[in-house]
Amino acid sequence: MKLSISRAADVLLGGGIVTCPTEGVFGLSCMPDNSAAIERLLQIKQRDPAKGLILIAAAKDQLADWIGISVEKIPDADPAKPVSWIVATAPSVSTLVRGGHKDIAVRVTTNPIARALCEAVNSPLVSTSANLAGVAPTRNRLILRRTFAGCVDYMVPGDCGPASGPSEIRNLSTGEVLRASR
Repeated sequence: MKLSISRAADVLLGGGIVTCPTEGVFGLSCMPDNSAAIERLLQIKQRDPAKGLILIAAAKDQLADWIGISVEKIPDADPAKPVSWIVATAPSVSTLVRGGHKDIAVRVTTNPIARALCEAVNSPLVSTSANLAGVAPTRNRLILRRTFAGCVDYMVPGDCGPASGPSEIRNLSTGEVLRASR
């Protein structure tokens, strides 16, 4: 696994896109400060840029430059129920990441592979479910390969878990659930 994380980190730091297992589904990831990579990821996924993207991190402190609140306000991650939090964004965050929103979605990942990848690049990562827009997210490696082989630069091996679907999305300041976990 160490070799695959190192290879994926090199791809990401070189401006590439990888697939990566997360808590509930496979994700498409790139560096959040690389506009060309984000644009390519949106194109591959056929995602409307106005929707925005989630940033995952290995630890809260990796999010400090990306959010407009203290990292201590982000609740601790629960491995059994991943939650992506909508929080105020730092002024410098690109609209490619936050979309047409004034806020940003962030999650401290508990998946060991996704966490190791964030640690290896010393940064949060853009993470959006590995599916084409309008198609259900996948936990199946065969579907992942059929959909994205040849489109992405590296497919990080490993399994999703421990959740069984996409993360819940919740507004930190209001508590409103914007997407329930499945």
